[in-house]
Amino acid sequence: MPDTAPTTGAQDVHPLLSERWSTRAFDPGHVLDGETAGRLLEAARWSPSASNTQPWRFALALRGTPEHEVLFGTLMGFNTAWAANASALVLVAVERTTPEGKGLRWADLDAGQAVAHLTVQAAAEGLVVHAMGGFEVDAVREAYEVPEGVEPLVVVAVGRQGDLATLDETSRRRELERSRRPLSELVLPLRGAAR
Repeated sequence: MPDTAPTTGAQDVHPLLSERWSTRAFDPGHVLDGETAGRLLEAARWSPSASNTQPWRFALALRGTPEHEVLFGTLMGFNTAWAANASALVLVAVERTTPEGKGLRWADLDAGQAVAHLTVQAAAEGLVVHAMGGFEVDAVREAYEVPEGVEPLVVVAVGRQGDLATLDETSRRRELERSRRPLSELVLPLRGAAR
């Protein structure tokens, strides 16, 4: 993995996780081959889910294909400035109800785990990803056969790390500023317990 966005404060975390970040600098010359793309989706497919419901759905769009043109066309705002260089876009949708209409309370968590598994597999393949919520959900519904009860959730850009110098100054700065809140702010204490 490139060392342009160093992690500070990560203790005893595997490098596939500690060196990961959501880049906006993708190599426009990189082509994602079908085998690698298949492994990314397989990693997502084999992630855990509540009661093995597997509520995730995917649409793969390799750059240069009609599918990519359609999915890229649903992106909004700033995402269009950098996502064009990604080798592929992956639409991730989530089934929030069973065919019988029963709610799947943990479906979003499960879909998130699928994206996380895809992300780690990408890192193992020497690739980078950036998930984005800025896309037109209705346009995706119009373009894809999205079943009832399934909600488009996120679009994930996948590719090889590109040159940060190709980014505008604001984006380049954001690439290098990588931080996380301390665990002391994230761990919920028991009500009334001494801190």
